[in-house]
Amino acid sequence: MSISADVELQDEGRRLILHAAGQRREFAALWLRERAPDATTLDTRTGQRLIEAAQLPLTLHVESASSDAQTLHVRFSDGHVTTYALDDLLADTAPDNADVAPGLSLWDADLKTLPQARFDAALEDDDSLLAMLEALHRYGFVKVSGVPCEEDGMQPLIDRIGPLRRTNWGGIADVKSVADAYDLTMTQRGLEPHTDNPYRDPIPGYIWLHCLSNAAAGGDSTLTDGFRAAQRLKAEAPEDFDCLTRLSTQFRYTDATTDLASEGPLIELDSQGRLARVRYSNRTERIAAHDAALLERYYAARQRFYRLITDEALTVHLKLGPGDMLIMDNYRLLHGRTAYQLEGGVRHLRQGYVDRDSTASRRRVLAAQHAGSAQDAAPRSAQGANA
Repeated sequence: MSISADVELQDEGRRLILHAAGQRREFAALWLRERAPDATTLDTRTGQRLIEAAQLPLTLHVESASSDAQTLHVRFSDGHVTTYALDDLLADTAPDNADVAPGLSLWDADLKTLPQARFDAALEDDDSLLAMLEALHRYGFVKVSGVPCEEDGMQPLIDRIGPLRRTNWGGIADVKSVADAYDLTMTQRGLEPHTDNPYRDPIPGYIWLHCLSNAAAGGDSTLTDGFRAAQRLKAEAPEDFDCLTRLSTQFRYTDATTDLASEGPLIELDSQGRLARVRYSNRTERIAAHDAALLERYYAARQRFYRLITDEALTVHLKLGPGDMLIMDNYRLLHGRTAYQLEGGVRHLRQGYVDRDSTASRRRVLAAQHAGSAQDAAPRSAQGANA
């Protein structure tokens, strides 16, 4: 499909204005130069930059520019000549003032259908694995069924995505009630909505929670979309939202052999002001001794946020059965559980972590491969239809 585009230069060529596909986009000449997609500027295998962008002259400008159906042609004042695909430039969007990044779907208790995947399909088929990762990215969690009821039954699927994140508790660890528990997850008490391990640096990106047995009375899982709760807070009490995005709190975990500490705001924004991460761990949070007025403001804001993340209108309830597994975005999802009684049966889950970078990389690579396969198949399909 052709893109009709008009090009104009402003500020003596330091800015290029592109009118295309109903959009008006402005690009700095320096930005275009350092992003030139040719082999003398970028390594063709890795996409890494070959020039030192910080050494480009600040007076650099566009000497001439024109476009045809799909391509922008540019000559720069340093003599470099290159071309850009118009659709790539238009896709590289400027900040849009949205609350969340594109591609995310926020939800509450009215979520009708849980995002789901089959273990065997995701293990054997790239398209099924991509669908699982896309659902995980969009909703912040996915329920996987058919996981082998073995202690490390999740490991083969982890190996399809990225390395298992090891912690001081090892790799894949038990989540069940034990005597002399070293963490509250290993008691029978209910757990309030929380994110895992905010005292680590970096914080584990994805939680994998695999059920081996869950015959105990109670022990239901609760899920809350932290981004949805934060969005509600922003709409209902913007001053509280602002407080929780600006004031960092500390998180600490210690035992006989471990002393972990980190800090960050309960609601973290990215460079474009969009929701990037929520932290909430009543068990490990330790706010510093700020002045009383600031602390009073923080406590009021935290309480309002707590009321939202525990609101039944924002909470999804489910009970995992043997062979079920939840994969949860630990930067977005708050999870908890109801209390349970061991007299009703055994509750035994296994938990592991996988980091965000390897998970996101796997999703993007599979998506690119899928798109490439679809493009390769299109001409063949058209040719077959005409034969």
